[in-house]
Amino acid sequence: MLGWKRRRRRRLRARPLPDAWGDILSRRVACWDTLDEADRRELAGHMQVFLHEKRFEGCGGLRITDEIRVTIAAQACLLLLHRATDYFPGVVAIVVYPSVYWAPRAQPASVGVVDQRQEVREGESWARGAVVLAWDRVRRDAEDAHGGHNVALHEFAHQLDLESGAADGAPVLAGRGHRQAWARAFSRAYADDREALAAGRHTFLGAYAATSPAEFFAVATEAFFEQPRVLCAHHPALYGQLAAYFLQEPSHRESLEVREPTGERDFWTISVEPYGAYPIV
Repeated sequence: MLGWKRRRRRRLRARPLPDAWGDILSRRVACWDTLDEADRRELAGHMQVFLHEKRFEGCGGLRITDEIRVTIAAQACLLLLHRATDYFPGVVAIVVYPSVYWAPRAQPASVGVVDQRQEVREGESWARGAVVLAWDRVRRDAEDAHGGHNVALHEFAHQLDLESGAADGAPVLAGRGHRQAWARAFSRAYADDREALAAGRHTFLGAYAATSPAEFFAVATEAFFEQPRVLCAHHPALYGQLAAYFLQEPSHRESLEVREPTGERDFWTISVEPYGAYPIV
């Protein structure tokens, strides 16, 4: 990284958190209260950099406010704690809709025929340029630190995945040993979930996680931060690899008793081609 960028980011991280932002975090971002003082300081510093470098755009008549910016930044930057980071280098803009939105989807129907349809989405992550989010879903998820679903964590997890060059469920990992351990844990957990679903059995991570390795990583990341004890009970090796990658142990912060869900996770979207110009949802 260029020296001037390092110095600028160091200055930004040293800025005190504005009182108004602290009020937003206390009122709107439940995970803020689960962090110790050192992690709060680090998260606040990352947010300063993130908010300085990323552009926010409102769609569908939505006016971007500090509440929107701070709420999204806090959840995105939670993924960066304790790690060297380049702050989601593929993201230039965060595009925010007031609520779930319609988006076009092209899918091959037969040889030479493409089926054009519209689908409802609550978020998507592009390989180059943008993360798109539905504000009402982001706000709902932020207010429940242990709800098990968090669209902001999900879409920014895709960005971490893409930093390795492809959306394949494997972010940038340190060393051959870590990559091998990651591959073993993730491939086993992914295969187990797919086999269980094929046999008609419920799985904790749900059917959407089993649509691709990229979605499995994103959904597992949500569970790691929101329901870590349940994830560890179902997939201990997977939890261990996520803890080694994120350098966090969210199970130590989980103060509320979490009930295991009894049904499928509520996702609005279906999988699309996760490479090139297509978004991951």
